[in-house]
Amino acid sequence: MARHIYPCPLRWSDMDAFGHVNNVVFLRYLEEARIDFMFTQAAEAGAGEFAGGSVVARHEIDYKRPLVHRPEPVTIETWVTKIGGASLTVSYEIKDTHPDGTETIYVRASTVVVPYNLAEGRPRRISPVEREFLSRFLDGQPAAVAA
Repeated sequence: MARHIYPCPLRWSDMDAFGHVNNVVFLRYLEEARIDFMFTQAAEAGAGEFAGGSVVARHEIDYKRPLVHRPEPVTIETWVTKIGGASLTVSYEIKDTHPDGTETIYVRASTVVVPYNLAEGRPRRISPVEREFLSRFLDGQPAAVAA
């Protein structure tokens, strides 16, 4: 199973008054990784319909440890945990991988995405080409776990 890897830069303005990346900013990081995965990578694979419209139906996020600004980007791994007829679930880990192979995980999250026909103003089905692209990243193991 493949995972999409996105190196996400940290911005000084991402930090809040408590000296770490603000919880809302993590949703922006997830969006950046998801857009790179579903728009850029999918289009390069011939499945560019996602760029025509999609909406977020749900986010689930588990904050594991604080992240502080530094010059190096943080890694966001993205994969697909569910492909339905007209929705999909994307999971993520925002983390650092250290030279010894250990990891520091800051966030585990998942997002339910619904492909959307903007012209008709309604959800649409996942196309066979999109399904084939998404299947390459399919792993049934979700990142965020409800308590």
